[in-house]
Amino acid sequence: MNVINQKKAYEILNNGMPVIFQTDTLPAIGCLPEYSDIIYKIKKRHKNKPLILMGAETCQLQEFVHQSAIEDYKAISSKYWPGALTMIIPISDKKKSIVTSNNLTLGIRVPNSLMAKSLINKTGPLLTSSANLSGNEELTTANGVSNNLPNIDILGPVPWEKCSGEASTIISWVNHGKWKLVRQGKVTITKFC
Repeated sequence: MNVINQKKAYEILNNGMPVIFQTDTLPAIGCLPEYSDIIYKIKKRHKNKPLILMGAETCQLQEFVHQSAIEDYKAISSKYWPGALTMIIPISDKKKSIVTSNNLTLGIRVPNSLMAKSLINKTGPLLTSSANLSGNEELTTANGVSNNLPNIDILGPVPWEKCSGEASTIISWVNHGKWKLVRQGKVTITKFC
C-alpha cells in the first residue's frame, strides 16, 4: 500500500492520476474532472455509469447546477450536507464539458468527512466513484482497497476512521420542488420525493 500525504495527493491529481481517500460512506477513488476517463479504465467501469462530483462545501458545487434547479439545490443541500446524500441535478451550461452521463445531469455531494473535505478544499471538486473494481464488493478499509486497487495511491493517515460502509442515498431532480428517489442509502428523504 502506497500511503501519501495531502501535498503528494494534490500533485498526483494535478498530473491527471487518481487517488483514493476516505469519505463518510465508502472510500472513494477521485480525480480532477478533466481526467475522468482514468477512473473508468482503472475500475473497469462501463461508461454508462456516471461518476459523482464531490465538493468540500455547497458553494463549491453551486456553479455546476443549472439555474432551473438552483433553488431546490440550495434547499436540499442546506438541510442534508455535509452528509450521505447525492443529488442528481441538471448541469449548468458552462460546465457541460465534465458530464459523465448521457442526459446532461450530474450527481453531486458534499461528504461529511474531514479527510475528503480537506483534500477537496485544496484541489477543487473531484469526480469520484467507490474505490473498488466495478462489480466487486464495496470495501471500507485502506488495506481492503489497496488489495483491490494496488496501483493507486491512498491518502493517509491510515488506518482511516471508520466509515458507515453504506452508500449514499441518491435523489434526482424532476422539476421545481420535486425529487425522485433513485437509491435508498444512509439518509432517509421523503418530503421532497
